[in-house]
Amino acid sequence: MKLRNIAGQQSSTPMAEFHGIGYHGLGEEEAPRLENIRKVSVIPLVFLIFYEVSGGPFGIEDCVGAAGPLLALLGFLVFPFIWSIPEALITAEMGTMFPENAGYVVWVSSALGPYWGFQQGWMKWLSGVIDNALYPVLFLDYLKSAIPALGGGLPRMFAVLLLTVMLTYMNYRGLTIVGWVAVSLGIFSLLPFVIMGIIAIPKLEPSRWLVVNLHTVDWGLFLNTLFWNLNYWDSISTLAGEVQDPNRTLPKALFYALILVVCGFFFPLLIGTGAIRLDREKWTDGYFSDIAKMIGGVWLTWWIQGAAALSNMGMFVAEMSSDSFQLLGMAERGMLPELFRKRSRHGTPLVGILFSASGVVLLSWLSFQEIVAAENFLYCFGMILEFLAFIRLRMKYPTALRPYKIPVSTVGAILLCIPPTVLICVVLALASLKVMIVSLCAVVIGLVMQPCLKYIDKKRWVKFSVNSHLPEFRPAEQGPLHL
Repeated sequence: MKLRNIAGQQSSTPMAEFHGIGYHGLGEEEAPRLENIRKVSVIPLVFLIFYEVSGGPFGIEDCVGAAGPLLALLGFLVFPFIWSIPEALITAEMGTMFPENAGYVVWVSSALGPYWGFQQGWMKWLSGVIDNALYPVLFLDYLKSAIPALGGGLPRMFAVLLLTVMLTYMNYRGLTIVGWVAVSLGIFSLLPFVIMGIIAIPKLEPSRWLVVNLHTVDWGLFLNTLFWNLNYWDSISTLAGEVQDPNRTLPKALFYALILVVCGFFFPLLIGTGAIRLDREKWTDGYFSDIAKMIGGVWLTWWIQGAAALSNMGMFVAEMSSDSFQLLGMAERGMLPELFRKRSRHGTPLVGILFSASGVVLLSWLSFQEIVAAENFLYCFGMILEFLAFIRLRMKYPTALRPYKIPVSTVGAILLCIPPTVLICVVLALASLKVMIVSLCAVVIGLVMQPCLKYIDKKRWVKFSVNSHLPEFRPAEQGPLHL
């Protein structure tokens, strides 16, 4: 197998199929422009993953409204085993096998070829930008009760634009800044639920957790809410090239983030359903602030409302970091024009950030339901390619060096992918006809775009190039090749 750039030129040597395979750098030193860029350590990476996936319990209230307390609690305990844990494990193995910014794009390219690698990059980038268009909108929704003018019209449009510019600038200033901002926002967002839980202990009634009525369950809303709140574990792979010692840091951060995310969902639900008499109709977005008022008073309500608003900011900057570094990584592999490789003086992908921010502004006019449905649909297609790549590399290159390897055989790897694949089929089946048509049109655009870019490269209308400092597959016994 060979990795090739968009013009079909070979950019690596053949992989040895019967020897241990290493992933070695082509040079002993990094490119000069990257020498002074600080790498992301474990703690900021944990909170970047936390904001890529959840950002806290804001938005999970619909689970109780759709299915009642028991199924909601079981959902956030069982669903991680079906989806989150398999996706996080695959991300840890593949992310350490390919520690560079293109992330899952390189996984798919290595297993299925550069054409499908490009499709993976297109679908995952587009789903990420669609997802990111939610957060300025949700931020303003929390503020419009205090500032009614933000409910619509020109003031709302101006506020969305201003907020996007501010958060985009934060991404421009550097990933380490984004990481520590995520740490601060994460602590601020989760702390009020810890306090609420302590106050609520005398009011808890365990019998309220067991309430269920299978005849009134809205399965579509229930499953979509679980899926939306517990996916995107693979997004952090597009930042692997910016991580300090990714072979150790990435698996460790994914493990800690998994615990943080599950606890950040489960315990607020345990408090809210156990301390307050059940009224399923009230369990919609924002109901945790009402619960906080009933348990702790107005001051706790204000804190949770502020935490919810700031949580959306944290999710925005984390998502934009992944989206923009993915474009940089694809350009370094020759899949996009060299222009996307341009970094700012802070080491951030300048063109990628501007490109991603423009997509957010253009999509912010869509409704919440349309954004979530379209994002889920495209995300599912991308995940199918990831699962295929994971299994394909296990079968074709079983002895390849994997700094972190899931302790299962090839058969076990296939079995690991079956439950999330079944879930993907269910989510796709639940999509509306409108969402299917729009999403499939987006997929077709990607299928056509790659040959067009290849033609542009062939005609040399725009410059494409492969970064010579990227790691390459090499037979382990040959050792690294130095230029």
